[in-house]
Amino acid sequence: MKIERLGAADVERLGGPRSAAEHLRALVADGASVEEAVREIVGRVRAEGDASVREYTRRFDTAGNEPRPVVVAPEELDAAIKELPLELVAGLQVAIANVAVVAQVGVDEDRAVALPQGQRVRLREVPVRAAAVYVPGGRAPYPSTVVMGVVTARAAGVLDVAVCSPPGADGQIDQGILGACRLCGVERVYRMGGAQAIAALAYGTETVSRVDVVVGPGNLYVQEAKRLLAATVGIDGFAGPSDLVAVIGEQAGGRGVELAALDMLAQAEHGAGSLVVAIAASAETLDTLAQTLERMVVTRPTVGEAAWALVEVAGGARAAVELANELAPEHLELIGADVEALAPAVRSAGCLFVGAESATAFGDYVAGSNHVLPTGGAARFASGLSARHFRRRMQEVRIGADAVSRLAAAGAPIARAEGFEVHAESMEARIGDN
Repeated sequence: MKIERLGAADVERLGGPRSAAEHLRALVADGASVEEAVREIVGRVRAEGDASVREYTRRFDTAGNEPRPVVVAPEELDAAIKELPLELVAGLQVAIANVAVVAQVGVDEDRAVALPQGQRVRLREVPVRAAAVYVPGGRAPYPSTVVMGVVTARAAGVLDVAVCSPPGADGQIDQGILGACRLCGVERVYRMGGAQAIAALAYGTETVSRVDVVVGPGNLYVQEAKRLLAATVGIDGFAGPSDLVAVIGEQAGGRGVELAALDMLAQAEHGAGSLVVAIAASAETLDTLAQTLERMVVTRPTVGEAAWALVEVAGGARAAVELANELAPEHLELIGADVEALAPAVRSAGCLFVGAESATAFGDYVAGSNHVLPTGGAARFASGLSARHFRRRMQEVRIGADAVSRLAAAGAPIARAEGFEVHAESMEARIGDN
């Protein structure tokens, strides 16, 4: 377990919170490292369709074995439910219900605005026609991601929701993923993963229906494909390797430090590429945390390789939260009354967890919040997955006779100033009709 340790002097030497955040972000790779390979995959899928998807599935997913059909049969989904432990089914049902309630809050009604010249503009919210949820299946299967994506899309009003997930060497998708698909009412599931899956969903193939929006986490190849195709299909954002920042206050106490360590180790279960950072204003707190991590990791074999950093800041709780804002993490925990009181000052986090009891793991599964969150510092400008990712605003304009002359008088001079004479003529032609 290699931990990068930055003292308050190191933060200053690096140039302050923003530069320190950039230093910490550089501990994990970004999408640029796979850009060329992804561009080749996407190009082949667009040109060759199913044949290239099968070839890449054979190469990357099934260890050279002949892939099964891309489309999962409905009876396979039904059979998967029978294979799942009852407690898993019950847990997924709790997650489905809670995520649906929270997602529904993000669905707005249409609104009409009457303007002074007499025209009316209606802001209409409409769901996209079709969406797909990418569910990782490499290091570990994620049935919870099925819930986060599908339930949120359904709450947004999307009727056609597909799921795709990479098969294993046996050609099968994990039963937990298939069972979650059936519990969520998914009718179309595709055995495919990686950049080729995103390309197939964006362009469509002989067996894969084109969708309007693709969401979900995945490796760098998946995310780079989403970035490359963002002008062709809607995406939720670049969901790169997972990250967690825990801000531990002076009032966290021994239990708070212990729970913070446990949450950091839980985050590292996501494996290589994850960034796990603790920030505190006390070197003693970080010393205790480091010792706790070293002790705990020995008996927790599921903890994978991650980029670890412990950072001391000068300036107390407020300075710690300031550095967290600069890091703009996917998950941000505030532990200790002094830092918890600064929750309103947090402006850049995918999801904020306030208090020692508010473990990130609850948000990953059953709290009702969505675990598809902006990573890599994108929480500065991006939001976690919500109904809004599956809906679009359309403006509907109705201009009556009373408004025409007034709007033409205002609009025609602007059009002529821009060199568009016919634009001006188009507006003024309506005056004579009224």
